[in-house]
Formats: sequence, C-alpha cells, structure tokens
Amino acid sequence: MAKCLVLLFLCLVMVSINVANTMNETCVDDISIVLQIDLYKNSCPEAESIIYSWVENAVSQDSRMAASLLRLHFHDCFVNGCDGSVLLDDTEDFTGEKTALPNLNSLRGFEVIDAIKSELESVCPQTVSCADILATAARDSVVISGGPSWEVEMGRKDSLGASKEAATNNIPGPNSTVPILVAKFQNVGLSFNDMIALSGAHTLGMARCSTFSSRLQGSNGPDIDLDFLQNLQQLCSQTDGNSRLAQLDLVSPATFDNQYYINLLSGEGLLPSDQALVTDDYQTRQLVLSYAEDPLAFFEDFKNSMLKMGSLGVLTGTDGQIRGNCRVVN
Repeated sequence: MAKCLVLLFLCLVMVSINVANTMNETCVDDISIVLQIDLYKNSCPEAESIIYSWVENAVSQDSRMAASLLRLHFHDCFVNGCDGSVLLDDTEDFTGEKTALPNLNSLRGFEVIDAIKSELESVCPQTVSCADILATAARDSVVISGGPSWEVEMGRKDSLGASKEAATNNIPGPNSTVPILVAKFQNVGLSFNDMIALSGAHTLGMARCSTFSSRLQGSNGPDIDLDFLQNLQQLCSQTDGNSRLAQLDLVSPATFDNQYYINLLSGEGLLPSDQALVTDDYQTRQLVLSYAEDPLAFFEDFKNSMLKMGSLGVLTGTDGQIRGNCRVVN
C-alpha cells in the first residue's frame, strides 16, 4: 500500500512538471491568465501546419508580407492586448482600429489571415482564435525569413470590441523620440530592453517616404550616411513621392537578421525613431552595439520579447470569443 502511494505521488509530481513546462502564467491586473503550448494538439492538430503553409505561400509571392504579418501582431498587442481587435472591420454602428492613423493605408495582410481562418474553420470549427492565428503567423513570418523560432503559447480569445482611440495613442510613431518609445512600451507592460529587441523587427519591411520625411531634409551630421540620404532623396522626389516605398533594411531586406542594428551604427536607419536609438540615448546605443556584434543574442532576446508581448492583455475563458470570421464579432 505504501509503495503504491509513493508511486502515485511520483506520477502526480511528473504531471505537474509537464504542465508547468507547457504553460506560461502571466498576471494582468492581478488576474491569473494561462497560455499553453500545444493547446490545439488534440482539438485541431493541423492548426500550426495550416497557418505555416499559408504564411509560407504568401511570403513566397510577396516577401514584404512577412513584415506585414509580423506588424499586424504588434499593432494588435499594443491596443488593449493581443485579442484580434486589429482585424475587425468598421460597420455602420461600429468603429474598428483599421482607420486609426498608425494603421490607415499601412496595415496589410488581412486577406492572408482570412484565408487561414477559412481553412481552420472548415477543418476544426470554432476552435482556433484569430488572436492565436496572428501570434502564430508572426512567428512563422520570422522563421520563414531566416530568424529564430519559438513555441507560440496559445489560448487567446478574440475581443468583442476595438478602440480606434487606443490605436491612435498607443502605437509608437515613426518620429518618436527615445523617451516616447520607452514610455509607450512601458505603458503596455514591455521594458526598455524589450523595446530595443522588438525594434529589430525593422530588419524586414518597407516604409513610405512620408514616414521618414524628416530624414530627407539634408544633414551633414554624423547621424545619416550621405550616400544613403541622396538615394532616399532621389526616390522620394519622384512623382507621388510621399507614397513611394523604401526598404527599412537596404542590405538584406527580406532576411530576418541583425543588419538593422548595423545599419543604425552607420547612419542608415530609415525611420527617425530607429536612428534615434543610436544618436539620442547612451543606453539604447549600447544595446544596439551589442546586437550588431552578436546576432544570436539579438535572436534570443527578440524571441523572449515576442513571447512577453504575445501574452499582454490576453482574453481567456468567457472574457472573449472565437470568431468564425476575423473581421466581425460573432
């Protein structure tokens, strides 16, 4: 009898260890929220492979889509948490976040999310949330572009609403100073170091001339490379200059690497908010230097910061829903 009790105790200990290894408990407003690795292992075992397949196909057709899908997750999490609110369309009696200034004519990739959701609903209806799709598609975009991988923790529910005001106020703009960047990251629960690591996502993607016009005014200062400046001035002086697109990373625009940080040190940061990390603050410059010298350190910190961001303000249980269509509340 005693031997059986000992064996039972050992089994319970092993189960508790396994559960702890697959679950991440975060605390938001003193409410314990649990996200879990492999949540859909039994309920929708094909979920992650379906998401990966659609992302891989989308990026193969348009390499810029990797940055677009990654950005969707960022813009979702910065507005009342990672709850899929960024995907909701405006209606006659509802205002979403798509027309907020940081998102208007800027966010893209919604059709990819629609396609993923459509297939998931046909395979396992009302199971995988739109918020979890965004988190997984962001990870897959990084991996497909040559960046680090991580286990995406699942269990987010989709919101019943959205906030255009919060999207306007919370998302850092391209002309932000370092103090503004730090404040906006801290406001959502992300640290100084998270801000530097997550800024490295700008190793992918493009930006319109209108977002970095202050970098074009001409400067002989040390914060901009003159050849880089002249190329940008030539691009943006053409017809429809403000809508012209420039690569955030001219050296390896479709590869997720640490080139972004190397570019900043040589005065080739495209957005003013990016270049400010080197020119405006000693602490941010030191972290930029460390990531420029050690890509593996950047990958590790980026991965950890993505996991942290992905757990912000998540809805679980009865606080949200699993939308059948990511664009509308059920």
